[in-house]
Amino acid sequence: MVAAASVVVAAGTVSGVISASGPDVPEARPVSSASPRLVPLPAVPSASPSPSATVSPSPSPSVRPKGPSAPAPRSSSQAKTTTASARLYRHPASRVLDWVRAHPDDPRRPVIESRIADQPAAVWFADWSPDTVTARVRAVTSGGAAEGRVPVVVPYAIPGRDCGGHSEGGAPDLDAYDEWIDRFAAGLGGGEVVVILEPDSVAQADCLSAGQRAERFASLARAGRVFKEANPRARVYYDAGHSGWHAPAKQADLLRRAGAASSASSDGVFSNVSNFHGTADEIAYDRAVLDALGGTGLGAVIDTSRNGNGAPADGEWCDPAGRTLGRAPTLSTGEARIDAYLWVKLPGESDGCKGAPGTFSPSYAYDLAR
Repeated sequence: MVAAASVVVAAGTVSGVISASGPDVPEARPVSSASPRLVPLPAVPSASPSPSATVSPSPSPSVRPKGPSAPAPRSSSQAKTTTASARLYRHPASRVLDWVRAHPDDPRRPVIESRIADQPAAVWFADWSPDTVTARVRAVTSGGAAEGRVPVVVPYAIPGRDCGGHSEGGAPDLDAYDEWIDRFAAGLGGGEVVVILEPDSVAQADCLSAGQRAERFASLARAGRVFKEANPRARVYYDAGHSGWHAPAKQADLLRRAGAASSASSDGVFSNVSNFHGTADEIAYDRAVLDALGGTGLGAVIDTSRNGNGAPADGEWCDPAGRTLGRAPTLSTGEARIDAYLWVKLPGESDGCKGAPGTFSPSYAYDLAR
């Protein structure tokens, strides 16, 4: 099988939304699964070619699949998103919002705006910028607090984050990373915030030596503790890959070594980031991982941004055709031990085939949303 793991490609800095004052922040939010589905909008023909990417201050990373081969596409009944949870914070800066504002007359705009731009999404911090990261994180968390809503932030700067693949970058070493984490934590504030800690950092650790894995996992466990000490209301989730990658027992063993079973550092796991696996598959997989992981009161969050039709049968990971939006972001899923559905990857941001990695493609966004 051609695995579909998640690998983030940082085309500059962030995935999904740009941060308030620096190059690196996307936005992801949970959505309420119980809400009614959106009523289909009429199909709109593609307008004259628009630029495939906007000029936003912060490009976002794209998570690429890697793992065993993807399952057959699921029914399109999952395709359309539900209404997003009002509790989630939508950061006011993103590449999709840039495009919407710059193209008021594009016939695709109403669909892209209502189904993608209006949804809360995660804010990524994908560059190692110790001098500015505190202020940029604070801009997001204070924005959420001012509205009484919950922001979702993604620290993504661990060394070797993509095993030398598409998403090179991050801190120069783990000592520098630990310092960056301290500064990140200083911006978390005191309100509710969801932290998606380092996509790919656990599931994709096989490329490291045993010693390197132990050092990485120690830094990840430390990061969770630092975040929760800085803000006891922060909910920190660790990388569980996705249902098409490692077996639950193997993933749980890796997660345990990274601190994910300890309430001092973790609230549970996340899966399917920037991937396409169906929500039902992810729910079953995450529960199996949690069962094997142990720990008390742990839950899971699932990236549902592009999984409405499930993963392509051929395992294609790069802007595959035939995908649709999944469930809207929500903190109320109605599913035991599933804490949230989030849009960690912002729909319409390219994996690298519809445009440069992390740039916004209106044609791809429209295909996902209609």
